[in-house]
Amino acid sequence: MSQNVPNMLENTIAKIREMVDVNSVIGNPITTPDGVTIIPVSKVSVGFGGGGSDFVSKNGDNPFGGGAGGGVKINPIAFLVVKEGSVRMIPVAAPANTTADRIVEMVPDTLDKIAAFLDTRIPKNQE
Repeated sequence: MSQNVPNMLENTIAKIREMVDVNSVIGNPITTPDGVTIIPVSKVSVGFGGGGSDFVSKNGDNPFGGGAGGGVKINPIAFLVVKEGSVRMIPVAAPANTTADRIVEMVPDTLDKIAAFLDTRIPKNQE
């Protein structure tokens, strides 16, 4: 049996490794002038396959026919925002389709706004 198919698959995997590294999933941090750090997060999908066959020829050698291929798909899914010691995840997703989905998405921001409002209303000496 020929070693051509395993060699083709090994070469395909090696090329995919060259294209995708850890920075493809968790991107390099971006720091803004006001001290906010933004870190992109992506989803990486990889697929590959290959196959081949040895053929019998009249002159006794075994010609080989086959091929291999692969692909990589990278989709941004979120950003991590680091500001003043707190970390927030901002998803990059399709907008909410239903009212219930929109309400669920609004809850964290609404809670943050209520907490900020209450902090301004409570005098500092009563804490």
